[in-house]
Amino acid sequence: MIKEKLIAEAGTSLFQPDSLLPAQFFAAIKYKAHACGERRLMVAILEDAVDCFQKYLWATDNRSRHLQTEAEKWFLSDDDSCPFSFVNICHALDLHPEFLRRGLLEWKARQFARRQSKLRYAETAAVLNGSAASDLPGITPAHAASGT
Repeated sequence: MIKEKLIAEAGTSLFQPDSLLPAQFFAAIKYKAHACGERRLMVAILEDAVDCFQKYLWATDNRSRHLQTEAEKWFLSDDDSCPFSFVNICHALDLHPEFLRRGLLEWKARQFARRQSKLRYAETAAVLNGSAASDLPGITPAHAASGT
């Protein structure tokens, strides 16, 4: 019976997508942590940190930028002296901290690359249309000069 279940689960995992949405990821963790209040709290902390990290990546106000920066520092810290440190929460939830860090940093790199390509496209379009890149909304002279 157990062998059949393992084979059935292995077969379905082959056809699962390689990427998960944050909502799918946290839904699975919440399901596992349903019985224990401390685990639910840890899931909520981790979920809030991911949300701040992603939501405020391009924030312009100080409060939002601070939230994004603090979330990123928390993810990158190896400090395990606090019970609710990133490393301790990952271990309590049976997650690999390095795997999550790598995924978050790769997501951030893709966001920067996407933004960079949009700026290059806008600059090219401006040149082709005969206007200066600095005349485009959201592109300052510094952006136009640096290509960022």
